[in-house]
Amino acid sequence: MRDRTRFIAAAGVSTSIFLLYLVTLSPSLAMWDAGEYISAAKSLGIPHQPGNPLFVLIAHVAGMLPLSNDYAMRINILAAFAGALTAGLWFLCAERLLRDSVKKPVERVAASAVAALLGATAFTVWNQSVVMEKVYPLALLGLALVSWLMLLWFDTPDGRSADRRLVVVAYLTGLIYAVHPAGLLTAPAAAVAVLVQRPRMLLRWKLAGILAVAFLFGASPFLMLPIRSAHQPNINVSAVSACEDGSIAATCTFSAETAKRLAGTIRRDQYGGNVVMVRRAPFMAQIQQYWMYFRWQWLRDVQNRAPLHLQSLIAAVMLALGLIGLHSLRTATAAPARNGAASRLRAPPWFWYFATLTVTFTVLLIYYLNFRYSSGQSPELGNLVEREPRERDYFFMWTFSLWGMLAGLGLASMVRRAPVLVALGLLPLFANWKDASRSGQSFTRHWAADVLASVEPNAVVITNGDNDSFPLWYAQAVEGLRSDVTVALTPYLGMEWYARQLNRRAKLWQLSDQELDTMPPYLEHQQPVRFQHGAIDATIPPGYLTRDQLLVLRAIKDSFPNRPIYFSFGPYPQMLGLGDYVKRVGLVQKLEAQPIRESPDTVRLPSGFMDVPGTLALWKKYGGPAQLMREGRWVDAPSSDVPLYYALIARDLAQGLQARGEHTEADSVISMGNRIVELLR
Repeated sequence: MRDRTRFIAAAGVSTSIFLLYLVTLSPSLAMWDAGEYISAAKSLGIPHQPGNPLFVLIAHVAGMLPLSNDYAMRINILAAFAGALTAGLWFLCAERLLRDSVKKPVERVAASAVAALLGATAFTVWNQSVVMEKVYPLALLGLALVSWLMLLWFDTPDGRSADRRLVVVAYLTGLIYAVHPAGLLTAPAAAVAVLVQRPRMLLRWKLAGILAVAFLFGASPFLMLPIRSAHQPNINVSAVSACEDGSIAATCTFSAETAKRLAGTIRRDQYGGNVVMVRRAPFMAQIQQYWMYFRWQWLRDVQNRAPLHLQSLIAAVMLALGLIGLHSLRTATAAPARNGAASRLRAPPWFWYFATLTVTFTVLLIYYLNFRYSSGQSPELGNLVEREPRERDYFFMWTFSLWGMLAGLGLASMVRRAPVLVALGLLPLFANWKDASRSGQSFTRHWAADVLASVEPNAVVITNGDNDSFPLWYAQAVEGLRSDVTVALTPYLGMEWYARQLNRRAKLWQLSDQELDTMPPYLEHQQPVRFQHGAIDATIPPGYLTRDQLLVLRAIKDSFPNRPIYFSFGPYPQMLGLGDYVKRVGLVQKLEAQPIRESPDTVRLPSGFMDVPGTLALWKKYGGPAQLMREGRWVDAPSSDVPLYYALIARDLAQGLQARGEHTEADSVISMGNRIVELLR
């Protein structure tokens, strides 16, 4: 097969996958980190560590393209495009690997297309390629590109051409690292390939130095972080630059403090590092977690519609096919080596590359990530073990993409007829369509708009985490909704840089930067603590007051009631002894300057006080419940507490309406609440 024909076939595979992803594309943002990353792309901001600078630059450019009226969809199209190019690259890899064993071009093209399709329709790969929830589609594209370039390197004779290709690989590894740390995952496999194919290259120190420089040059987008941080973009996580007062000068941008912050951001110091020797869960439990995610890939079956054990059976078949595919590389004929080295090997060099890559993507990655029990793993253990806040299958996106390609090779070693190959390769496409597709999913956008619509002008909203914070960032930074509202994330308030940034923008505290920095991480108090401000006289139970709580209490003193203060869902104000001073108004809890008393409009429920007329008026305007009904499903169980919150509000509102004698309204509200609960089961 000529190179031109090969590339045309690869383009056809990429185009087909791209169309598939477009059909199942999300029209808006998703839960978790999507709001943060899309907002960072819009504003050329800096998301959470390690900052992902190259992703931000690429996504910012993609967001300028007139591909859709919706900015989030433009970024989602970038994810789909990256995923489709990845499929084309795996096709090229598979075609090269099958060249010696499958002689007929039609059969080889069919087998290679199936290999690409199995990787592209794995649940996590597909689900992450139709919405930019994180940066993974771009990172996966880079990993596949490096793998294809390594195959080209194997076929290149010793000399400058081979050296240049290896330098390009090193440069691309640095570039991908600037997208996501997963960019380093191909490095061990490439090193093993060099050792196997051309071991004498290890003694060429000049070339080794050039490779190191190429990698560092590829990783140079990290230098953008302190420069951009000094401009104080809307999303400026970690305050990488020491220039924090609005002035931009070389003395602070290129200072030792800035270098220290940049290094800490790249190392992800904010998250305490990853001491892999201290296991967060037994290693076998982590293996079981991986197997659970592996089972999802070619039959996700969220609602357990399939027969019992069918998911495990399909996963076992895919596991076996991948191992057969890897073994088929070991028995393939190695290309003649120009220096005579490869001819002495028992297996061709590409076997060692993909074998190492497989180990790196599975066992070593599981060990390094060191996850706690997942939210859905071993439910019988309940709260006896530490758990991750969400399912982490996306960390293995590259693993499942690679395994689809290897399984395609295994299938090709057993089946030669093109129609049969294609038919088998299409099975995951139909099995995963319903659960992997994000077509029509825009609930998160409605959720953010509903929360912001619940508060008064110039309000402060105290939020708890990703799903009640990042969607609000998106609504403000991308859609221009309620820029007058200040969103204060309590997890970030524990970090000195965030309080300083927030105070410069919103003036929540009558404190200098130095005074804010002296706020301790926590204060222990063995006796109840009294908090007074105006008519507020709250008693805080004995225990600990964390830095974020101390700052929230100080913000109440310094900003309230001049600025309305609201709390997101959860018991945060009650933990501060403010239960008698907050009442439910729609999706938020409003802080009142006086103790709340029951009245015809304000009822006391087991969950606390509620403003019934105000909540009803907001409920009728909310778009979240109706959008949830239109979508008809919720795949991500750990974030289901967000849509469920509408049902809890409906329950409390119905009780309040019943107490007021408004039975018809109560029936309508509780009916919608019940429908939400049914949908989430």
